[in-house]
Amino acid sequence: MTATVAMAAEVGPGVWFGPEMAGRGDWIVEVTTEQIMAFESAIEILRHAGKELQETDFSEVPKFPEFQRAAEEVLTGRGFILLRGLPVERWDRETTAWVYWMLGLYFGNPVPQNGDGHLLGHVKNLGKDYRDPAVRIYQTNYRQPFHTDSCDIVGLLCLRPAKQGGESRIVSSSTLHNEMLARRPDLLNVLYEPFVLDRKNEVPEGKGPYYEIPVFHRYGDRITGFYARDFIEAAQQRFPEIPRLTNRQIEALDYLDSLANDPSLYLAMDFQPGDVQLLHNHQILHARAAYEDWSEVERRRHLLRLWLSTPNGRPLPPVFCERYGTVTPGEIRGGIRVPGVIPQVILDV
Repeated sequence: MTATVAMAAEVGPGVWFGPEMAGRGDWIVEVTTEQIMAFESAIEILRHAGKELQETDFSEVPKFPEFQRAAEEVLTGRGFILLRGLPVERWDRETTAWVYWMLGLYFGNPVPQNGDGHLLGHVKNLGKDYRDPAVRIYQTNYRQPFHTDSCDIVGLLCLRPAKQGGESRIVSSSTLHNEMLARRPDLLNVLYEPFVLDRKNEVPEGKGPYYEIPVFHRYGDRITGFYARDFIEAAQQRFPEIPRLTNRQIEALDYLDSLANDPSLYLAMDFQPGDVQLLHNHQILHARAAYEDWSEVERRRHLLRLWLSTPNGRPLPPVFCERYGTVTPGEIRGGIRVPGVIPQVILDV
């Protein structure tokens, strides 16, 4: 029988409701011509000096208070922001990646996103089978359920949207926590207990093929979320030695999913080319609708992704070490590192 966890509702700007957010515009930051020109000039100087994109650090990034405020909002406010207006259609891929990298450095340090060590990820349909438990769904056009990523902040830059579908949805994990506390505290209690997650063959040195972590954590004065149901279900399919999910656990996960997919809670947004969405994984879950792509390869949906480790990020409970590597303040945490793989920037896949 699951022990009762002492719980209280989360308060503050991280608790929000989608329809109310949809009526506001303060979470959209328009990138100005002045800022674009400053980034372009900085890149020309770096290229002339023979510097590589992934060698760029924050000291070489043009400084604008708007982006610094955006980073503070993501970390300590509502937990997300949308930067709009990068001219990706006139830039070559390297320039686009370089500007995106520089913007990302306002929020944190890039960490590898997969077993190939990619610091710049490519979210596109690679024709893989979403039913394969070892496949990560971002490599397909199948709907991606609400989840968090294994980093402090995730960024998505839209190069090209889909022909149809692919809508992004985000929801506050603090709001989900509060709603479960008010409606079904018995099921919320279940989510404070560990679940087994599959590493999907991306295994760090000295670790096993799966790990355990709860969905919700009260640590310090904050509620922190960590959720990836497809990784929980993949572990159930691939590892017969782990305990089977109980009916109570399944009910709790189902209830969490039903709340996350409630239009009265989530915020939907359609990406335009040049949009950059930045999310604080510890307080935001994100999802993507299924999509239909264009037949022409050059027109197909393509997002660039950054996983970022924030030096001044919120304290995390020790159990996060199993996935994040470390929770020591100031150290690089999160990402996926496997033996023998050197982190790298790939401009396309």
